[in-house]
Amino acid sequence: MTKTLMTRKERRQALLVTAIAMSIVAILWTNILGLPQNLVNFIMTPFTLFVTYVHEAGHSLAALMTGGRVLGFVVSADGSGLAVTAGGSRALILPAGYLGAAAFGSLLFFFANRTARFADVLAFLLGAGMVLFTVLFARPDETGNPLALILGVGFGAVLMYVGAKAKPWVVLLFLNVLAVLTALNAVLDLWTLIQYADVGRRGTVVNDAAAFSRDVMPILPPSMVAFIWAGLAVVMLATSFYFAVWKPIHHEINASYETIISG
Repeated sequence: MTKTLMTRKERRQALLVTAIAMSIVAILWTNILGLPQNLVNFIMTPFTLFVTYVHEAGHSLAALMTGGRVLGFVVSADGSGLAVTAGGSRALILPAGYLGAAAFGSLLFFFANRTARFADVLAFLLGAGMVLFTVLFARPDETGNPLALILGVGFGAVLMYVGAKAKPWVVLLFLNVLAVLTALNAVLDLWTLIQYADVGRRGTVVNDAAAFSRDVMPILPPSMVAFIWAGLAVVMLATSFYFAVWKPIHHEINASYETIISG
């Protein structure tokens, strides 16, 4: 692959890689094949923690963008996380975890596939931004474990290295895998949100959907909030997929067909 806009063949390859990535994520997350749980956990842990990082970064960025402050965010080894903010719009901060992850993944997928010649630059800048954001806002969790710092700096360094040293197809593959994982986060966590919706309303455990229902829109039950967010996440990824991959392929197929007919 050279640093040019992707050909039809390359776009089809990107589509195939993305479909495979989505299937693998779904299979591992739900473990519908009955794989040994230790193996599933080992494979998924780094990516699960990355998604948690993006989720908490979404809350943090929403706070900053709505005039609030970020006191810090943490990522724990069990895959949970917490962003502590002050001020800002709670109506935007609460959805920004799942919807922010969906938007991040969808945009990353779009730009990685539509601007192949700049994929290495995209990876490097994303990594550098991740390192900077981590240094500014990541904090150790309640046990003193600096996992958020390690995760942010580690993934950031990997992204910078991949962008600077890896072959173009490796960069595209890596960015696409991260994009699919983060964009599907709201959908894959949907059943967890529904399962703990009533508990969240009692106040002993508050997830984002339950907190949104309680504090922002009481007329919607947490399960409905979760479904709406998941639907929006699917729309974001589908829209990105359509404009980044399917529409260009369809255009090229039509162009080839017209050339054959006219010839």
